[in-house]
Amino acid sequence: MTRKRALILVESDAMGTGVLYVQAARSLGLHPILLSADPTQYHHLAAEGIETIRVDTDNLDALIHECSRLRATYDIAGIPGARESFYATVGKLCQYFDLPGPNPTSIQRCCDKFAQRRLLAAAGVPIPAFRLAASASEIESSAAEIGLPVILKPAEGSGSRGVRLCRDVDELDEHMTYLLGGKHIWRSSPRILIEEFAQGPHYTAEIMGNEVIGIGTADFGPPPHFVYYQFAYPAPLAGDAYRRIADVSLSSLRALGLGWGPTAIELRWTKHGPVVIEVNPRLSGTPTPQLVQLAYGVDLVTEHIKLVIGDEWNLRRKHSHTAAAQFLIADSDGILDWTGGDSQAAAAVSGVAEVKLYVESKWPVVRKGDYRDCIGYIVAASPSLAGTEAILQRAVGSIGWSITPFPTIGEEEQTAAPDLGAPPQVRLSARDSGQR
Repeated sequence: MTRKRALILVESDAMGTGVLYVQAARSLGLHPILLSADPTQYHHLAAEGIETIRVDTDNLDALIHECSRLRATYDIAGIPGARESFYATVGKLCQYFDLPGPNPTSIQRCCDKFAQRRLLAAAGVPIPAFRLAASASEIESSAAEIGLPVILKPAEGSGSRGVRLCRDVDELDEHMTYLLGGKHIWRSSPRILIEEFAQGPHYTAEIMGNEVIGIGTADFGPPPHFVYYQFAYPAPLAGDAYRRIADVSLSSLRALGLGWGPTAIELRWTKHGPVVIEVNPRLSGTPTPQLVQLAYGVDLVTEHIKLVIGDEWNLRRKHSHTAAAQFLIADSDGILDWTGGDSQAAAAVSGVAEVKLYVESKWPVVRKGDYRDCIGYIVAASPSLAGTEAILQRAVGSIGWSITPFPTIGEEEQTAAPDLGAPPQVRLSARDSGQR
């Protein structure tokens, strides 16, 4: 009797890429299994009916033991990684079981933002000026050396948690107090990066192996935070800008010992040209994989799984469209109500590919200044950027919301509610609404 081929997922992401891996695995005839220290946190995977196993995912020996146990029942085809903080562990598991996977040493160095910057600087890759600090006095002296404005961020982490633009001394003191005063959660002793603020348009290069699949552009909400407002693929680049961004991105891979599997590189186009802001040794989170597939016809998730299980992959572009995502961001704290239309109406707009809402009505919204501020998004595609933006405008116009401020009495108890568990997610695709 032929045994099932299993695809092992170690934890998942918070916003939905895990669902894409589950769906792609099944389309390839694989049986996905999630290993997690707390499977209940992944509400978005519950609807997929994925097999889940509770295990201490911070303990490599425990993971090896669980995977060894699973091999008695399944053929383990591969172990991809959808969450950056566990990607080095995934690499170690792949090495142990002699499976294709990333170099864990390279991943660990890359996830340490200070180590990453030192390696990039040593290789001559253009990056902002930077310093590492562990105390208030070190932060102040570093900011003075670099010159305001500066970016203050944890040396580890993702999703823009704890990242802030400090334009003056007051903002520097405020964020320094936040990072060092017990409000930011550290996995180890505080290590803070102070960086020169590289000003200019923001771009992301999506890479698989050593091939640049596409370059997208992104806009952020108002400073001092870096909350994504819109993505678009491909980025409208003139002249030799695409080649210059691609060259700098591939130089970053070489400097960091990467080049296996997916990488997402964030850059700014400054007066000196492209400057690398961050190298992420993983696939970008949703909705970037959807945008890349709509724009180029390349399914990054499926091709990543093929690489992981040792199959031949295909990164050839099949078409050229413009795909964009508009994020729905709350502009104040309070109780959210969806008003003035619904997600079905947005999904029914011709050209809309997906509508996702992360929260339901009556959900308490407390802005964090990072990816958690996103309450939903809309994805659209068409042959042109202008056409795609018009589709998004119509779709966004069919969804409205209002936010009622928290009552003064009991406000602290209510604002704590969102941290008690992830909100339910409502996802509607164009297929659900009958659109193509």
